[in-house]
Amino acid sequence: MNFTGKTWKFGENIDTDVIIPARYLNTSDPQELARHCMEDADPEFHKKLAKGDIIVGGKNFGCGSSREHAPIAIKAAGICCVIAPTFARIFYRNAFNMGLPIFECKEAAEDIQQGDQIEVDGATGVIKNLATGKIYQAKPIPAFMQELIMDGGLIAHILKKNEPA
Repeated sequence: MNFTGKTWKFGENIDTDVIIPARYLNTSDPQELARHCMEDADPEFHKKLAKGDIIVGGKNFGCGSSREHAPIAIKAAGICCVIAPTFARIFYRNAFNMGLPIFECKEAAEDIQQGDQIEVDGATGVIKNLATGKIYQAKPIPAFMQELIMDGGLIAHILKKNEPA
């Protein structure tokens, strides 16, 4: 489980209403949510993204409401993972439930600049900034959560486990 992409940097306390504004919560269509991902922070964000890009946020990323729409919007927008010093606990859980890998690493979140190309090894938590050569150590994703991500989230994981052999 490795990720390589261009970074998009956001500040501290990015709440779920910034990730996906409440005015769009009348849909659960992932592609519709993706069109509005981070639009209050950057109205053109969804147009600038390439599949596999990476969000780097400040501390307490995903704070606010417990809406699952936030990690769905990020993932559907093509973001492969999110790096931040800390995540709001409900966002942390929702991200894994939706199959969105997230990594806690204060040093990487502070040092990486918007537009840097980075590589993330999900199994080991090693983050490499290809622009500077600097290497960071995030908390690795536990094996059972890696499986959850690779299956596409909690529901897909449960369905896969319950398939007849």
